Amino acid sequence: MALARTRRDSGINYWPGFVDALSTLVLGVIFLLTVFVTVQFFLSQEVAGKDTALTRLNKLVATLTDELALEKSSKVSLEDDLTRMRASLAGAESERDRLKDAAQAAGAATGAASAAQNRVNDLAGALDSQKQINARALAEVEVLTQQIEALRRQLGAVQAALDISQKNDQASQEKLADLGQRLNVALAQRVQELSRYRSDFFGRLRAILGERPDIRIVGDRFVFQSEVFFDPGQATLRPEGKAEIDKIAGVLTDLEKQIPSDIAWVLRVDGHTDVRPIASSQFPSNWALSSARAISVVQYLIAKGISPQHLVAAGFGEFQPLDTGNSEDAYRKNRRIELKLTER
Repeated sequence: MALARTRRDSGINYWPGFVDALSTLVLGVIFLLTVFVTVQFFLSQEVAGKDTALTRLNKLVATLTDELALEKSSKVSLEDDLTRMRASLAGAESERDRLKDAAQAAGAATGAASAAQNRVNDLAGALDSQKQINARALAEVEVLTQQIEALRRQLGAVQAALDISQKNDQASQEKLADLGQRLNVALAQRVQELSRYRSDFFGRLRAILGERPDIRIVGDRFVFQSEVFFDPGQATLRPEGKAEIDKIAGVLTDLEKQIPSDIAWVLRVDGHTDVRPIASSQFPSNWALSSARAISVVQYLIAKGISPQHLVAAGFGEFQPLDTGNSEDAYRKNRRIELKLTER
């Protein structure tokens, strides 16, 4: 009887450890499922993020690898626990067989046989329960193993997707670089073509207008003194000014026919005044006067058949002087209309 009590006490001592192991297994499964769901969520959010998503996914892969290592350790610990439980189960079976033999040998002692039989029955029930627990534990270990393998396959798929994304990004960057280079070449060619037409335009205007002190070439612009087109303080074209613009319109008409339609060009008409202020009911500022004069020239060119999409009117007031002096000659130089053929 003392031996039987010792055996019973020994059976009660390992049961809490098995429950702890089973709880750890369940928590590991739940944690793995949580990690798996989290991975799926972050993967769906981060794959489109390219470089940023790639960095985060790499970190996540490293984290999951660490978690897999921890789960492998837990699996090894569970397998060790199962091995110990199997050893205990074998000992219980041996004890049951021994008790059966003892019960048969002590057939004359009815009370002792009955007690031994009850003990055998208890051990048999405990053995069956232990077998069921072991079977459930083995099934859970198998499920956990399958989930680990599935997670490994998911990680492999993620890595493959990241590799494909990197290749696609590299190909896109190469295409963009090639497209940018070709665009720069095309733009350079268009600029060269426009420069050629600008030179032709200036050459023809110079030949038509002749050498005059009130018409000058400054850089890439034709500069007309305002007195060529307008009376002082006015924005209405003089007859003499219209005659000069007629010459310009003839050259522009020919130029519109020569320049290809895919070259975006405009003739910019800039109005400028001297620094002395003007304040009238018609023009409250030099800016208003310069803008009105530029618009008058543009409107007259349109009336002569020049396409409005090739014309721009701009007023600069007194803020872009050619001569910063305060003499009458400086004022005269700064009162001007400039024509510039440029890209749109």
